[in-house]
Amino acid sequence: MMLTTTTSLKPIFKSYGIYLLAAVMLLAASISGWSPAASAAPAVTADFASLNASQVVFEMGAGWNLGNQLEASASGTPSETAWGNPTITQALIQKVKAAGFKTIRIPVSYLNHIGGAPNYTINATWLNRVKTVVDYAYNEGMYVVINMHGDGYNSVAGSWLLVNGSDQATIKAKYRKVWQQIATTFVNYDERLVFESMNEEFDGTYGTPNTAYYANLNAYNQIFVDTVRQTGGNNAARWLLIPGWNTNIDYTVGNYGFALPTDNYRSSSIPGSEKRIMISVHYYSPWDFAGEESGIITQWGAGATNPAKKSTWGQEDYLEAQLKSTYDKFVTQGYPVVVGEFGSVDKTSQDSANNAYRATFAKAVSATARKYGSVPIIWDNGYNGQYGFGLFNRSTNAVTQQGIIDAIMSAMNANKLKNAASSLYVDGMGRGTNGSNAGQWSASTSSNQIWVMEFYGSYYKIKNSATGLYLDGMGRTASGSICGQWSSSASSNQRWVLEAYGSNYRMKNAASGLYLESGGSSTNGADLKMATSSTSTNLQWQIAKP
Repeated sequence: MMLTTTTSLKPIFKSYGIYLLAAVMLLAASISGWSPAASAAPAVTADFASLNASQVVFEMGAGWNLGNQLEASASGTPSETAWGNPTITQALIQKVKAAGFKTIRIPVSYLNHIGGAPNYTINATWLNRVKTVVDYAYNEGMYVVINMHGDGYNSVAGSWLLVNGSDQATIKAKYRKVWQQIATTFVNYDERLVFESMNEEFDGTYGTPNTAYYANLNAYNQIFVDTVRQTGGNNAARWLLIPGWNTNIDYTVGNYGFALPTDNYRSSSIPGSEKRIMISVHYYSPWDFAGEESGIITQWGAGATNPAKKSTWGQEDYLEAQLKSTYDKFVTQGYPVVVGEFGSVDKTSQDSANNAYRATFAKAVSATARKYGSVPIIWDNGYNGQYGFGLFNRSTNAVTQQGIIDAIMSAMNANKLKNAASSLYVDGMGRGTNGSNAGQWSASTSSNQIWVMEFYGSYYKIKNSATGLYLDGMGRTASGSICGQWSSSASSNQRWVLEAYGSNYRMKNAASGLYLESGGSSTNGADLKMATSSTSTNLQWQIAKP
């Protein structure tokens, strides 16, 4: 991707404590050429949750990109302030979480922070800074995606991970060593950390991929998977994210040369029927609306009022077809898809209605991604103003595009809760009075069965779409008690912990420790109950799209 600038000269580059064990491993590598594959690897930690494909997609929810920060660079040296953004703070990440985002993608460049052969040691200060920023989000209970971002661009000074490079043997050796160090640094992080092998890897030429270069990209992905897995510990079981050519959907799902890597070194604790690899794609279509720095195309979708300001392609039908193709190719085979970047630039200086269309676009991408089993992660480059992608002011931490954020959350947070034993759904029963019982009913299209899952610290609050009341434990502690409903409060009676349980979920009340359960009833109108922990499917729930 070529570097572009706004009129204020701010680049918008559209897509762009260390453990003792890690220190020992790196020291051994520098002395003897040792690799993790040649030694006993640490085991998966007890706190690591093994989530299947549908569970990890739900858990990751709506995502946000910390763009133009750790991938920013000047003359080949990465620096988080190189492109005009301020130093990243914990307060910013807390604001992003409070807005409803559950995942943060952190693009990272290494470039000249990598030392020479044969060890290719990453600058310790830079790696520590990457870890600190990861911890800002990870310690908030969020999912975090980190990648190798600018190192694969022909247009970036100091880049080296080039599919069209002349010395592929050296590139591959370097790539292996760098990912070995990154993976070792984060080996004990739980399932909420996802590694992404690369960003928009291609030869810089738009059009049909060069098959020889595509083969190099596939080789990088295989090296990435093998290297991360062989560091052991939680890296043997965590989800790994890989792109195809330039993260282009057509060139990834079509017959252009993309090859899924094998996963031969993954943990034996992963069920044989399940995958632990995800596919990365980006979505900025139509580009004349989403990214072109021009005031000509400012509207999108069926609600556009001026045909002259609407693109001739890339509308709802195209979006539907694109994400369905990823579903058909990958999701149906157990490989979740992550729409790692999407969004549209601010053109309100040319059309005052532009933000409304940007919100419509963001909601449509999010809703379609969710429909087809994908995780949407919106791009934010920190720039607010003409042609910026910013949703937050990173100097003040203020939200700058609440309408776009609300549109995303409205598409992502509504759910139906189906009991695994009875197949009845949690139902508000149309009851709008504080203290009324929550019930159960067979499937319907009623908003009484739609519940908004609000991220609340490390908990969820569960709000009925029809009445606005929340599921409430009512302070009841006896097994078999009825679950009630109440208007919003800060009480722990309204906080619920979602526990992955096999392919289902259990929902535990934070105040009482009781779990939502069907009570063993399959009768429409039955009260929703709460019970002490057991393995019964009465306590197990499936979270479904409305």
